Amino acid sequence: MTSNEIRQSFLDFFASKQHAIVPSASLMPDAPNLLFTNAGMNQFVPYFLGEREPSSRRITDTQKCIRAGGKHNDLEDVGLDTYHHTFFEMLGNWSIGDYFKKEAIEWAWELITDVWKFPKERLYASVYRPAEGDPAEFDQEAYDFWKAIFEKEGLDPEVHIIYGNKKDNFWMMGDTGPCGPCSELHVDLTPEGDTKGKLVNADSPYCIEIWNLVFIQFNATPEGDFVPLKSQHVDTGMGFERVAGIMATSKNFTDFSTPPSNYNSDLFDTLFQEFEKLSGHTYQRTLPADLDNISEVEMKDIIFRVLADHIRCLSCSIADGILPGNESRNYVLRRILRRAVMYGRKLGLENGFFAKLVPVVVKQLGHVFPELKQQEEIIQKIIKSEEDAFGRTLDRGIQLFEKIAADEGKISGLDAFTLYDTYGFPLDLTELMAKQKGISVDTAGFEVEMEKQRTKARASQKKTDILVADSDAPAQATKFVGFDTLADEAELIDIVKTDDASYLVFNHTPFYAEMGGQVGDTGEINFDDAHFDVLDTVKDPNGRFLHKVAGDLDAISTGQEANLIVAHDRRKAIERHHSATHVLHWALRKVLGTHVRQAGSYVDDKRLRFDFSHFEAVKPDELALVEKLCNEQLLANSKVVWFETPFDQKPEGVMAEFGEKYGDVVRVVDIGGFSKELCGGTHVRGSGEIGLLKIVSESGIAAGTRRIEAIAGDALYSHLNDIEATLATASKSLSAAPADLLKKIDSVLARNAELEKQLKSFQQKASGNLADDLLKSAKDSGGLKLVAAKVDATDPNALRQLGANLIGKLGEGVVVLGAEVKGKVSIVAFSSQNAISAGHKAGDIIRDLTAKLDGRGGGKPDFAMGGAANVAELESTLKAFSL
Repeated sequence: MTSNEIRQSFLDFFASKQHAIVPSASLMPDAPNLLFTNAGMNQFVPYFLGEREPSSRRITDTQKCIRAGGKHNDLEDVGLDTYHHTFFEMLGNWSIGDYFKKEAIEWAWELITDVWKFPKERLYASVYRPAEGDPAEFDQEAYDFWKAIFEKEGLDPEVHIIYGNKKDNFWMMGDTGPCGPCSELHVDLTPEGDTKGKLVNADSPYCIEIWNLVFIQFNATPEGDFVPLKSQHVDTGMGFERVAGIMATSKNFTDFSTPPSNYNSDLFDTLFQEFEKLSGHTYQRTLPADLDNISEVEMKDIIFRVLADHIRCLSCSIADGILPGNESRNYVLRRILRRAVMYGRKLGLENGFFAKLVPVVVKQLGHVFPELKQQEEIIQKIIKSEEDAFGRTLDRGIQLFEKIAADEGKISGLDAFTLYDTYGFPLDLTELMAKQKGISVDTAGFEVEMEKQRTKARASQKKTDILVADSDAPAQATKFVGFDTLADEAELIDIVKTDDASYLVFNHTPFYAEMGGQVGDTGEINFDDAHFDVLDTVKDPNGRFLHKVAGDLDAISTGQEANLIVAHDRRKAIERHHSATHVLHWALRKVLGTHVRQAGSYVDDKRLRFDFSHFEAVKPDELALVEKLCNEQLLANSKVVWFETPFDQKPEGVMAEFGEKYGDVVRVVDIGGFSKELCGGTHVRGSGEIGLLKIVSESGIAAGTRRIEAIAGDALYSHLNDIEATLATASKSLSAAPADLLKKIDSVLARNAELEKQLKSFQQKASGNLADDLLKSAKDSGGLKLVAAKVDATDPNALRQLGANLIGKLGEGVVVLGAEVKGKVSIVAFSSQNAISAGHKAGDIIRDLTAKLDGRGGGKPDFAMGGAANVAELESTLKAFSL
């Protein structure tokens, strides 16, 4: 069977058992504690927890998974063996409170043996038997069902049923919550197939787990009890690549003489064929016999497996909007990509090879995961951009590594950090290169250097966490009422004083505290006998809103009532810019692609700043279209609504800022139905309130991250007035109407260019005349001529041209010229070939002279230049110079 036939037959089998076939969830998980979707059950957790009702009680699918980084990390093993992957598909079937162990076990056996024809005598099932201290009881039910199956097949249950404790056969979602025993199917792939289960869970490549059946029947309590659930569930997961590899390696179970490998299936054949065309090498299916002494052939095969795995991982993750970057899951992808590029270099593949592999992945998987076809061009562009960026530093980094390895015989923590920080080498790549040379890497020292960098970064952040450790007031989060009103009467519950500021805390407030990129409100607070201007509003770690005020606090005390009034015009201007970021986000995704995701933002009353994931500078025509789409939506004056909902029940299509930790209840902001985002900030009521939006800049702030700054509303009105005033001034200065201004500027520039040309001609003539005059002052010294003089020059380039002119006329000798340019010394030296042979090198001359003048410089033997600060000593220093 081909891989496509295996996948489809799995889905068809469970569809025949009344399972609904659902599409794979995105590799971008909903759960904030996960880097990537790493199991088939991730998207169904809310069903198991009873937080959401499933559309069907029986479900089946194939799920894209990545295990690289975090708790589940297979990255370092990829390529070294034949069964680890960063990216893989997990086939699964689920029962949400419907069937349970009997059906799950019997259907698993039916599919494996009747449909796929696995040899029954080579199959082993494991069941849960707790060791001392393990939870729950022996899984008698599962044992009985497996016993009946094996006896029916004429196989000995005592041989084919293996027992496992909590480590291998008990699944828990976390320390508490739904859990239960599991039962695994293993296949014996030894040539004879007669190990009698001795290799099960023994980490042998010849006995592989292919399917895990999890029976969710308990709820683990904080007290350590395991209480039976009212509804019991089934969660199964099968390694698709493992099954396809087993069938391909054994030629559909007819030949077990070849060691098993996931990479033997047609899932990887087409990629290997492409590598062979690009590299001229052939995949020979070898495995390293000794990881400390890998042969050339073994290394080439390792590289084939690494590249095949990594391009599948990168292609599918980028298609789901996860781009290589500098933090969290994005950095994991950047490490994977750079690892592939480094390995590719070892195979002789040139920069750009990795992006060429994307069409092969799309052809192989695009019919299963249509987002690959939809995003193919974007995936290629992003990978090519990352390759180019890394390629610019890769060669220099390798050279540095080779030099350190040769000179030091080890890689210090500082050296490893330099390779990471300057040349983009992840630590694991440095470790890999070092291992191949048989030298060590000081990883502890590397971590010390990393912590130094983190400390510097923290110190550079002008952020103050206000801790209220000494306060007698309860640390209760402040209720915010400012979505609906800008004025409120509230009770003062605490006064917080720090070294440089004072803050008032109320039981509720209309003042928005700085968070989510939106600045804090300003305004005023009025007590019966005291008035305070609010300069800022911030939030402390306990969720309390702290109103920064100036003035004498002796006149007030806790328990007093006060009127809190937010600065109306400023808040409205902030809301315009905040809502504008949502519209801008929508437009960017519309124009650039759905890979665009928010990477940060800042909004105040004067402007907005929006950071987003994108692999290249936004082209002018794309930027113009983004701005046009934004303003079309603003002119439509779409209604803006917001509402709260449980996180797991948010409507489909709502954008969340991934990496952000959301509570159980979230706030959805919907602008006209076209923009839906989770957001806790304040917004306009209709998009028309924003007025117009103008993008004023677009720039890159990090690899894979762009930044747009824009203005709207009153700020844009003021900006346009300033531009109009500037145009009027320019028109007056150039004696031209605004409509004719560009034509007038072109005319002035053309005239200026002509004058510059004429001036240059005069300067060249003057330089020639000056050179002739200086030539007359040349001194003879040992058969060489020397000119050393202070001259007038407009800039260093003019000084260089004069010197070049003079050395050409001088013949064999040395020319040293100095000038004062903008209050500093500029100095040049030229040496002829005979002068160089006599030991008078221009670079040495400049280094010596600039050192005497409190400066520095250098260059080649025939020409050098430099600069210095000591203008007063220039003339005397040149007069004293001799050969």
